Amino acid sequence: MGQIVIVAYKPKPGKEEALKQLMKPHVPRLRQEGLVTNRESTIMEAADGTIIEVFEWLSTEAIANAHHNKAVQQMWGEYAEVCDYVPLNTLKETGDLFAGFVPVN
Repeated sequence: MGQIVIVAYKPKPGKEEALKQLMKPHVPRLRQEGLVTNRESTIMEAADGTIIEVFEWLSTEAIANAHHNKAVQQMWGEYAEVCDYVPLNTLKETGDLFAGFVPVN
């Protein structure tokens, strides 16, 4: 069974556009490795510039396998150069009853 996740990526200073470019092939790259479902991701932006993504892993095993996959490890290295992962609850919008974000894709 799939597992839907919500991830928040806070761009490093001056790396906002680089992060947005990395987001475009993110799920297709994971799909190529057989790790995510065919469900399209949703990508949005918080007021502080943090990018939020919602996507579906194929299974909990796929998540575990990603940690040993060379292509995924390379991709995560690319992300580490341009952003930090932050807890979703650190975003101001998550305190609202209906958290609203600007669509990116």
